[in-house]
Amino acid sequence: MSTKNYSRRDFIGKTSAGLAGAATAAGMAPAFLNTESVAGNYAGFNFPASPFAAEVEKLPVEKIYDYHKHLTESPVHIWRRDKNAVQEKNEMSVPDNGWKITMHADSGIIVKNAVEDFRDYMDKSHGIKVETEPLETMKNWKKLKQRIVIGTRDQLPGCGEKLKGQKDYEIKVTPKQIVICGYDERGAMFGLYNLESRMNLREAPFLPKDLNVVRHSLFDTRMVLSWMGWMEFPDRLLSHLAHDGFDGIYVGVYTNPNGDRTIADNSTDFYARLMYRVRHQDPKRVRDVIDRAAKYGIKVYTPIIWQYMGTPESETGLRNLVKDIVTTFPDIKGYVLLTEGFWYKEWRHRGADKEAMKEWARNWCAAVKIVEDECHKIDPSIDILPWEYNINNRPQNVDIKEYFIEQLPDQVVPMPTWENGKSFELDDMKGHLTDYSLNQIGPAEVTIAQISLAKSRGMRVFTKVDTFASWQFGTVPYLPCPYQWYERYNALEKYGVNGTMESWSSGYKPNFISELRAWTCWTNGLSRDELLNALASRIFGSENKELVLKAWDHFSQAIRFVPDTGASMGTNNAVGNPLFFSEPEVRTATFNYSWSAGNSGVNPYWPFTVSRMVFYPDFTNRSNKAESYARGRSGVHAPPDRKILPVFLKYLGLANEQMEEGLKYYRKAAENSPEKKRTGAVKEVVVAEQMQRMMQSNFAILQFEDLRIQLSKAKDNLTFDQILDKLEMIMREEIYRTELSLLAATRDSRLGFQFEQDYVYTPYSLKEKLGVLREALNTEMPRARKRKSV
Repeated sequence: MSTKNYSRRDFIGKTSAGLAGAATAAGMAPAFLNTESVAGNYAGFNFPASPFAAEVEKLPVEKIYDYHKHLTESPVHIWRRDKNAVQEKNEMSVPDNGWKITMHADSGIIVKNAVEDFRDYMDKSHGIKVETEPLETMKNWKKLKQRIVIGTRDQLPGCGEKLKGQKDYEIKVTPKQIVICGYDERGAMFGLYNLESRMNLREAPFLPKDLNVVRHSLFDTRMVLSWMGWMEFPDRLLSHLAHDGFDGIYVGVYTNPNGDRTIADNSTDFYARLMYRVRHQDPKRVRDVIDRAAKYGIKVYTPIIWQYMGTPESETGLRNLVKDIVTTFPDIKGYVLLTEGFWYKEWRHRGADKEAMKEWARNWCAAVKIVEDECHKIDPSIDILPWEYNINNRPQNVDIKEYFIEQLPDQVVPMPTWENGKSFELDDMKGHLTDYSLNQIGPAEVTIAQISLAKSRGMRVFTKVDTFASWQFGTVPYLPCPYQWYERYNALEKYGVNGTMESWSSGYKPNFISELRAWTCWTNGLSRDELLNALASRIFGSENKELVLKAWDHFSQAIRFVPDTGASMGTNNAVGNPLFFSEPEVRTATFNYSWSAGNSGVNPYWPFTVSRMVFYPDFTNRSNKAESYARGRSGVHAPPDRKILPVFLKYLGLANEQMEEGLKYYRKAAENSPEKKRTGAVKEVVVAEQMQRMMQSNFAILQFEDLRIQLSKAKDNLTFDQILDKLEMIMREEIYRTELSLLAATRDSRLGFQFEQDYVYTPYSLKEKLGVLREALNTEMPRARKRKSV
């Protein structure tokens, strides 16, 4: 909205939150909010009871980190079989008893572990007992009946002749035999896990009786961080990762795997000070993760941390570091050379003029060459992944981004960032993505140029790309926008990307989007619609499939409208951020006059998360922080006198409308879901509702601050009262919405967590927020009316 003083009618008619305020004033539930929510009396206003909120309240209460415990301790496999599922004419079924799973007696740990997993799966998910049968030779594999035969193409003569490379597999099914043949052991493992996935979608041990499919892996490596935390890779999480098609993990962010802290402890540069604050790495923990990951076919990648000064001494130090790491950990499969931690001289040069930037690029690439030399002397197969993330990604910087590719040595694998910097238009204004987001499919213009140039040099290319979660709504465990995700998956295949670092800032946790993603990482999968139909039926019940598909379509449209990109308050902490009507008392120690500067990276007025996640007003009223926020987080390019906030709010409103349309279908599907699926279905709705509430609170915070600035400039009592009325409306709505967010957070401990800084908001901080809101509504605002000028 603009900064002019609307009349009450103008305000109600021209803003989404104004519509909510009007409804509140009229004695109805807010139109901008989820009206199907808990009953209660908030700030003196009665809201209607909701059948769906009753469903949410039935969910078990979860404390923070409960889902961490679940991923660490709970079985990987759960009951999946639908007792009402009927075998169709074109299907075969694995019987409850009598079949065996046959493998070569000399199979390696990857296949042996996969076989044990499959036995556990058939037992726990379908109640089927399958015995293991190791054989000294499998030359007669074709004659084996009532068998699930698993092996590599070398172990199964005449099978797998069309397999081309690592992780490829072939599945052959007849009524009497199932054969999984891998190009290598990883291929055999992933083929067996795909068998599980097919049965999961079918909710029965049924397969097409003439299934004969060869699937080629599209990616050399798919790596990911752990959602659970910095070095948190319990075995059960590793198993989930492999089942979702990942074969790599990125371990020990911002640390050297051997624990070396030469740069962190001795340099005073900006990056070094960041590295100094990172936890100390214990090489024994790295060794442990490598060993445990190996049995799941998961490769380990790590960073190398070094400030290269371009001097002989610096080069010698880097060479010695690399040699020590590679000899200590010969089974690390690759090293990510991220400019946040692997850099040349000084941070400040990243924003210098083009010639200075080119000089920086040449020296940085020289450091990359040193790493490549030392690694490949020992093991030529090691992946060296230079990632110049911090170098300007805007479309006009294509030439500099290409220059980095030109300077790289031949035997490395560049890893450009997928969507950052992607151009777009917002009404009549141009803009670019400021950080990781899903509202644009990608790739960015600079990324297209880099991929093309690297390919012309015969280089493989990896990319950092979000595929199931993003910093845009990073405190929601995954984004339920499958149609938008699927377009991104198609784009990754189109541009011939060879490997991925997926959802870097969010990390992996099991979810239906990551399951969808796994199907798209090999050729000859099920179609998008086949997958989504099956997933919708499995989660909500087949009778609710169409409702769910409509909801997912609306959610996928909603994300395209969201203008708030990257690691912002608006899409990550808005539900936990108070509406500050007046300057509050500080909640931590402050250092305004002492020799110690700052407050340890937190806002003293709201110290529950890192400062960058807190929207805090300028109480001098010299600047409109809402306007500057909208300009910065949208990435819109516009002259200083052009107001961005009205457009920003408009698109947030459009996104909210799409979410609400989708939620109507989603809630209905959950309410109608079979009892055995009800808990899972309701939790899916909780995730989507919290995503919508983040949009709504984002809208409310920015609108509230814009009005607060107007209030400070009001010249007469009538205008003052009108603005204050609007502020009160928004405050009441936000109290109601925060209560809903609190209910959600107490039923799903994934909400609010983002591993880079732990919980961004918790049930405790939401309760504290409610205290701030109620104090403002019940005390500060009435006091303001009494103090207004005459």
